[in-house]
Formats: sequence, structure tokens, C-alpha cells
Amino acid sequence: MKERVEKILEQIRPSLQFDGGDVELVEVTEDGIVKVKLTGACGSCPFATMTLKAGIERILKQEIPEIKEVQEVSSRDFMQESI
Repeated sequence: MKERVEKILEQIRPSLQFDGGDVELVEVTEDGIVKVKLTGACGSCPFATMTLKAGIERILKQEIPEIKEVQEVSSRDFMQESI
């Protein structure tokens, strides 16, 4: 499923990059949770939650029905998981 998610994120990415942002795939869990990190302008944008839920999550769930939720992982969370 991770490869399918990455392929869809590649299609979404140009829209985010147009506004100075981007998205990184961190993890896809076995129970259908996709964890992403919003970077660039998206990382500090007040509309990041809307972008995540109404954009990225909606598209991923539409294309891959097994996806239950998309969660944002902050830089701090990402670093703690790496340790």
C-alpha cells in the first residue's frame, strides 16, 4: 500500500509545491493510517490542517479505500521516532 500512497502523493505534490510547500510520506501503518510531514510553506501555514484533511486525506481515501486517516507528523515527532 505504501507504493500506492507514494504514487498518489506524487500527483498531489505539484499543487503543494506551487504554493511553496511539499509533503513527505513518513509511514503507512497496517491498519490504514498514513503519516505525512508537511514541509516548506505548508509546515507553517494556518491552512495546513485543511490542506491535510480536505485535500490529501480526501484524495488518498478516494483512490485507496483502505486508508482510514491521514495524520501529520511534526518535525519534533519525526525526530523522536528516529531516536
